[in-house]
Amino acid sequence: MTTPVCTSASRAAVFPSFSSYVRARGPVLLRTARSLTANPSDAEDLLQTALTKTFVAWERIEDHRALDGYVRRALLNTRTSQWRKRKVDEFACEEIPEPDPVPAPDPAEAQVLRDAMWRAVLRLPARQRAMVVLRYYEDLSEAQTAELLGVSVGTVKSAVSRALAKLREDPELAVAA
Repeated sequence: MTTPVCTSASRAAVFPSFSSYVRARGPVLLRTARSLTANPSDAEDLLQTALTKTFVAWERIEDHRALDGYVRRALLNTRTSQWRKRKVDEFACEEIPEPDPVPAPDPAEAQVLRDAMWRAVLRLPARQRAMVVLRYYEDLSEAQTAELLGVSVGTVKSAVSRALAKLREDPELAVAA
């Protein structure tokens, strides 16, 4: 005695009407639609559209045991069409909307700020100045700075923290900013 390979097809129900099919399989098909969209409302709309297409073709579908596959294909095709036809918010107008031009920063002002910063760094104690230069001008890590100076990472962290506090309180930098 041989057993059928595909047992789900032999157990598939034959639905006498479209409404009985939707009542029986609606929740399963809605889960499929939700897996295709991010929004539950969009999933319901997608399923409704696919079911409308299925209803139109109901009389032409010969094997009602394959309805789930038909509806899934309608879901996928509809979702693909929606994706391809996504709305683009562009429209023709008489004037091209241009943003107001942002004035370019004055290079002289930027140089004044850099000079003030460097003068403030030079006023730091030598050890703090070395750590700030290595950390922020040379872009070394705390561990690399500590190794280069022969101190612990904690020493680098605390010294740099104190140096940055002094730079924040520097009156020349407060005026330049």
